[in-house]
Parts: sequence; C-alpha cells; structure tokens
Amino acid sequence: MQPHALVTGGAQGIGRSVAERLAAQGWSVTAADRDEAALAAVEGQGIAPAVLDVSDSAAVAALVDRLPPLDVVVNCAGIAAELLPLKDIPREAFERMLRVNLGGTFILAREAARRMERGAIINIASRGYLGGAGAAHYVASKAAVVGLTRALAVELRWRGISVNAVAPGMVETRMIDDFTPEMRARLSRLEPAGGPMPPATIAEAVAYLASAAGRMVNGQVLLVDGGKSLGVAPC
Repeated sequence: MQPHALVTGGAQGIGRSVAERLAAQGWSVTAADRDEAALAAVEGQGIAPAVLDVSDSAAVAALVDRLPPLDVVVNCAGIAAELLPLKDIPREAFERMLRVNLGGTFILAREAARRMERGAIINIASRGYLGGAGAAHYVASKAAVVGLTRALAVELRWRGISVNAVAPGMVETRMIDDFTPEMRARLSRLEPAGGPMPPATIAEAVAYLASAAGRMVNGQVLLVDGGKSLGVAPC
C-alpha cells in the first residue's frame, strides 16, 4: 500500500518543499494550509490539497478522520513575527504565537496519534529554540515544540511511532519576506553559509526522519543550521 503523509503549512516554504520531496519518493501526500489560493499551485503529482487552520481542533480532527491511514505527519505550519524587544511584545502577539506554533503542533499530533498504528511525527522547530534576543515569543513557542516533541517520543515509542524535531537556521521562505533589507543583511551575516538556505535542505532532513532508517531516531532535535548553533565566532 502506498504510504500516506500529511504535511501542514504545505502551500509554501518548508512545508511545500517537504510535500514535494515525499511525493517524489512515491508517497501519497496531503498538503494542508490556510492559503487556499497557494494550495492550488501545489496540487498534483501525488499531492492533494486540504484547506486547514491548525489551531482549529475540530477541523484538524475532521481532516485526519477522512484521510487514509497516516504513516507520517509533518508539522510545518507556523508563524514568525517582527523582531521586538521584550517590553514591546503585546500579550496578544505572544498568545497567538503559542496558539499557532505550539497549539497547532499539539492538536495535529494528538489527533494523528489517536489513529496511527506506526509511523513518524516530525515537528519543525527552529534553531531559535536555543535562545535569541528580540523574539521572546517566537523562541518560547519553538522551545515548547521541542519539549512537546520529547514528551510525545517517550509516550508513543512503545506504539512504534517516532517523534522528532528539525530545527532549521535561516531559510528562504515567505516568513522572512517582511524583514527590512537592513535586518535581512544583519541576520545573514550571522549565518555560516552567508545567508538563508533553500527549503529543500530542510526537506531532505525531514525525508530522512520519515524513512524506515530515520524512524530509529526518536525524541531528538536535528539542527540544520550550518553550525550556527555551535556558537563559535568566525576567526
């Protein structure tokens, strides 16, 4: 039977790249996203679109119920935000970040785990989970995703479900389109590669964790950031 994967945030960026990578390997893929217009460009060649708000528990449950049995779930849906000092972050922005980045990941993982017999859940975190100034709400949400990943890995391992996270560095996605040229240049200088990496790089990491060999990895965070997380300044 053809394996089936559900990828959220699948209309663009990392999610789209993951959906296309798995489809190219022969997977049947459902790409879920809030952006119905963008989903239209992804449909085809093994990828079926589904309009979904990951923070809507009922909608997530309904989608999972009508899909074929899931072998892999990839939680790519997420939001970023303008870099702001702690004193300027509105409570509403903090709560929205948690609702989407953490809540959406939790809801889909919960609904998928209820129906999966074996397989893999792969969560997209961020190198930012290690800390960083100017994005306390984003950092908190991604650190929480890492904690959730480890908790689920412990709970689900006896059912043959691996749970891991991929933590990208700076990636060329729509999330960074709103950065000012000055901000983009400043952040790019901190990247060992000199700038953002293509989403396909993250898709390769996800494809490994989705594979039979990759499922022997469990409860881990795979940092894909060119070594930025090592914290060693250039010579």
